[in-house]
Amino acid sequence: MTRIFLLLTALMFLAFGGWSITNPAGMTAQLGVDVGGISGIFEMRGIYGGVSLGAAALCLMGGLKERFEFAALCFVATYMGGYILGRAASFAYGDSAASANWGFAAYELIMFVISAALVARKA
Repeated sequence: MTRIFLLLTALMFLAFGGWSITNPAGMTAQLGVDVGGISGIFEMRGIYGGVSLGAAALCLMGGLKERFEFAALCFVATYMGGYILGRAASFAYGDSAASANWGFAAYELIMFVISAALVARKA
């Protein structure tokens, strides 16, 4: 079950990272985010594209090799938990968001809960 979760997570990170590397403006536009400034696209490729592709590699290793499972699960729990923390701060500050953003937030919460439960089971 853990390896299947990690392999599916690797595919998700690969798809999102690939989209973010090849079309960062299109990806952010889908979320209602306007990337501006001289470094906007540069940062989106690095933050969403590069980090997601690195995460895909770690999750793939965790899905294929038992010795990487725990590290990959901890990463997913921490990464998604960080997103949830940031979303909670936005909620507390009264920020608004489009429905696509709330969809991402729900997905991040589900991923956090599953990965944290798998970490707890392995610890």
